[in-house]
Amino acid sequence: MALQNRWLVLAIVSSALFLIVIDMTVLYTALPRLTHDLAASASEKLWIINAYPLVVAGLLPGVGSLGDRLGHKRMFTSGLVVFGLASLTAAYAPTAEVLIAARVLLAVGAAMMMPATLSIIRLTFEDEHERSFAIGIWAAVASGGAAFGPVVGGVLLEYFWWGSVFLINVPVVVIALLFALFVLESRPGNKNRKWDLIGSIQVMIGLVGVTFALKELAKRDGSLVLFAVALVVGLTALVVFYRRQRATNGMLIDFSLFSNRKFSSGVMAASVSAAALIGVELVFSQRLQLVAGYSPLEAGLLILPIPLAAFVAGPLVGWGLPKIGAARVLWGGMMITGLGCTLYLLSFQLQPHVWLIGLMIMGFGVGASMTGASTAIMGNAPQEKAGMAASVEEVSFELGGATGVTIFGSLMTAIYTAFMVIPAGSGFTDTIRDSLDEALLFAETLPADQAQHLREIGFIAFDQAFMWVIGTAVLLIFSTALLIFRMNRKSCEAALKKA
Repeated sequence: MALQNRWLVLAIVSSALFLIVIDMTVLYTALPRLTHDLAASASEKLWIINAYPLVVAGLLPGVGSLGDRLGHKRMFTSGLVVFGLASLTAAYAPTAEVLIAARVLLAVGAAMMMPATLSIIRLTFEDEHERSFAIGIWAAVASGGAAFGPVVGGVLLEYFWWGSVFLINVPVVVIALLFALFVLESRPGNKNRKWDLIGSIQVMIGLVGVTFALKELAKRDGSLVLFAVALVVGLTALVVFYRRQRATNGMLIDFSLFSNRKFSSGVMAASVSAAALIGVELVFSQRLQLVAGYSPLEAGLLILPIPLAAFVAGPLVGWGLPKIGAARVLWGGMMITGLGCTLYLLSFQLQPHVWLIGLMIMGFGVGASMTGASTAIMGNAPQEKAGMAASVEEVSFELGGATGVTIFGSLMTAIYTAFMVIPAGSGFTDTIRDSLDEALLFAETLPADQAQHLREIGFIAFDQAFMWVIGTAVLLIFSTALLIFRMNRKSCEAALKKA
């Protein structure tokens, strides 16, 4: 039945994937409002965003293996239920702490579903050309969906409270669950496949530890002792995880796959594309609202060129990829992304119609890169390790997104703090140097002239940090593109000669 309704199956898994990736970025336009309503600190604000992608990335290898053991349909439908319940909890969270806990539960549901999406596509689409096109759609949803998050958030916040960005998940979950129960084919899992819970916990501890260390280092009053402890714990956990995977027969990740340059290039492109896309969107959406004064809806609409271009690029590149070659798509897609980001950096203070072109170019490049990355990863792993390869691809995307939020968010905070100088004798509290949100919140308590002065120096500090963040993203993207070209020089040169 699944083969006969293969395009309906693609729609079901794509709708679930859309929910998963959109929840990585849907809070960007809601962040200023929920920060105000929940009185969230700068640290809590980062954890509200970071908890979701970090836990997803940490759970994916172990849960992906569990899916191979229990069956992908069972994990997919169970994940939908968990995701729906977590969305209800997040929508009505009374405090920042409850919201963070709900985001963790959302991540558990997402991790249960995500490895099954690519596996179901591979099993459902037997024709190679149809499968390539379906993977292109999957990649378009993965990249475009994340970029579409701020748009959805902006539209909802125009008419509803911030919890609506989570509540909207519930009807989609219910519809997808009903169709999945009756349309998806039930395939028995491999009972002999081991589930390495210890390894999954190790990699999660490692990711959270390293991320916490980066955030602590970027804080104005961060503790060097706490930074060092978190970094040591995180790196130690990752090293122990690596050694465990090399020694055990039931590996969550076979690190020998990375000896294949095309496979490694795909992982690199997926990670950097996600980091650049989500990290840039984080600071971009905040600038539109906090500095430029746009409403959440207006900010969301101004981000729209990114997901639209990514949605176009995914299927288009997937259709032409067999002729172009995965290596060329990876390198070229990253270069296009970098060019778009550069154009935006040079024009973000001009009229919107100028810098919107840069965003469109960036979105197309990200969509192309993600399609090439998915194909390179899945096509350069043996059939018996397809599930493992899918987990690696998805971990690359999720970890890239988490890294983008952490690095670019922390860099934004650190540089803003460095440029935010409190005028002598002003009586301004030191908390205004933590973030522009807190500066604007404090300004609400001041007389009009002092409030305006505080807003002006806050805007200047924010824009200085903003330019550093975008410039760093450009450097990272171009460096990765050149590295991928060098790693696959023979393949790229052969494709260029054919062209």
